[in-house]
Amino acid sequence: MIHRYRWTRAPGAIAAATVITLWIGTPFARAAQPPISLTVDATEAPRHILHSKLHIPASPGPLTLLYPKWIPGEHGPTGPIQNVAGIMITAGGRALEWSRDGEELYAIRCVVPAGAAAVDLSLDYTIPTGADGLRGSTSATPKLAVLDWNQVLFYPQGAPAESLTVKATLRVPEGWKFGTALPVERAAGSEIVFRPASLVTLVDSPVLTGEYLRIIPLAPDVTPKHELDLAADSPEALEIEPSRIAALERLVREEIAQFGATHYREYHFLYALSDQMSFSGLEHHESSDNRSPERSLLESDLEIRTAQLLPHEFAHSWNGKHRRPADMTRGAFLAPMETDLVWVYEGLTDYLAWVLAARSGLLTFDQSLADLAQTAATITNEPGRSWRSLQDTAVSAAMTGRAGRQWSAWRRSFGDVYSEGVLVWLEADAIIRRESGGARSLDDFCRRFHGGKSGGPIVKTYTLGDIVATLREVAPYDWDGFFSTRVRQASKRPPLGGIEGSGWRLTYSDSLSPYVRAIERVRQWTYLTFSIGLLLGSDGVVIDVNPELPAAKAGLAPGMKLLAVNGRMWTGERGRKAVDLARTSGKPIEVVAESGDFLKTYRIDYHGGERYPRLVRDPSKPDYLTPLLSPKTKPR
Repeated sequence: MIHRYRWTRAPGAIAAATVITLWIGTPFARAAQPPISLTVDATEAPRHILHSKLHIPASPGPLTLLYPKWIPGEHGPTGPIQNVAGIMITAGGRALEWSRDGEELYAIRCVVPAGAAAVDLSLDYTIPTGADGLRGSTSATPKLAVLDWNQVLFYPQGAPAESLTVKATLRVPEGWKFGTALPVERAAGSEIVFRPASLVTLVDSPVLTGEYLRIIPLAPDVTPKHELDLAADSPEALEIEPSRIAALERLVREEIAQFGATHYREYHFLYALSDQMSFSGLEHHESSDNRSPERSLLESDLEIRTAQLLPHEFAHSWNGKHRRPADMTRGAFLAPMETDLVWVYEGLTDYLAWVLAARSGLLTFDQSLADLAQTAATITNEPGRSWRSLQDTAVSAAMTGRAGRQWSAWRRSFGDVYSEGVLVWLEADAIIRRESGGARSLDDFCRRFHGGKSGGPIVKTYTLGDIVATLREVAPYDWDGFFSTRVRQASKRPPLGGIEGSGWRLTYSDSLSPYVRAIERVRQWTYLTFSIGLLLGSDGVVIDVNPELPAAKAGLAPGMKLLAVNGRMWTGERGRKAVDLARTSGKPIEVVAESGDFLKTYRIDYHGGERYPRLVRDPSKPDYLTPLLSPKTKPR
């Protein structure tokens, strides 16, 4: 999953990895149970409702049906069962009574009558509206929709989800086209019939459909096939620049070079462009579900904001889907995931997204440095690190993954798994380069750990012991001790070993970099984070505070709204000028803030001027960042 909040187990014995085959197509002919039939009518998706019908083979007697609960990539019990309505179950044309399990709310029960060989279940899925920044926001507009199959089905308890076969049919609005990695048996008009697939593969294969949809082959000389499936709320939004297509083609080549093998039959970047959807991404083995603002391919600031989205989700095909923590692969959809290694699952992926965005040209070298500086400064200035380790932040993913930003600097957010993970894996890269005299890097680890033989989707699980063993093969070092210090221990000490070990230093200047200025404009934020300790929305609402810095000490808190600064109506630029003026005047910054129905004046005693992070070169050490971010494949 992409980092939504960007910027804001003990080392175990080495264990043999487990290989799980995710079958594609019709491998279950030998199974005694016939396939589940699923028909989804999405013709009313523009009005935010899907209609689903299932024909589920079953034997007479008690039957428990399960709604997918723990959704891969979302790291929590996020299956949106609260949006399901109109459940009706019949057998042989007779309505059956059903009841919900009082302890497991994702389970419903009925009794299959004598003589019946199946039940028919119908339901409606009511698509949420609004874009709240979470996966629970809308997945449909009047012009496009994303179908996540887990939202529209139940499956029988008892057999492993991997052993269940589903024959799916989808109806889309008249004239709409579609893109998906799920193999198609036939498509005619508005109806698409898919080849039978395992339940796990079905859920792992979303469908993007829309009135305005464009399919762009990427790097057609590369095998297997890669394509960009774009759907937008307007035809103009699909006019991607040739240079952007070229960068995505370089991304395909760079990621394959990074890992040395592919583990999919073909890969689809599903990309929905809409202002009605939240900015997000969700990984799948053979595709990714990416969503960003409508003009993301047309405006430079939006291109910068979204530059790491596709690299991140694509890298997950190797790190997260092919290689997956054993504790996150204990049973599909119902068994709780243990997310103690999500700092590898997401943190390493975010590091790779940062690297590969630069290597492919989606970000320039200077933009990549500015991004790393912002990440490093945010984690460095996070007081929550003094009490909460990265390990606990990872273990708590199911609890904190959908929490808001308020007080996140103090309590820490799930986004830290991504951001601090970048710093941890950058340091691992610097250690490998140093210990090998520059002969090896983290790239060598990725090829050994994620590579192997190319082929179809295979899940190969791992433990931390497997990570450590492979790192030792690449560069002998006390990796157990390294991860113990960086991951298991809470510490306020800045995790800057990767930056400093790569020949650079984190500093601060009094002006925003063009890169961060672009991020500010797109996110409609104002960064006064490293001076007075405020992160603000464009409307003056306090998103978060650093409790150790002057604004919080003056009494300001998340949720308040700044109305005025030094006697004038609040704007972000006036706030910056007030911070700069306090440096020379010696006077406190005076702000008027609204909290509910109350107004109050706060005086912020700060005179250090504006502070924005930068990376500067340390000539006393070898420069590892330049070769790290340089392309590994030749331009075409």
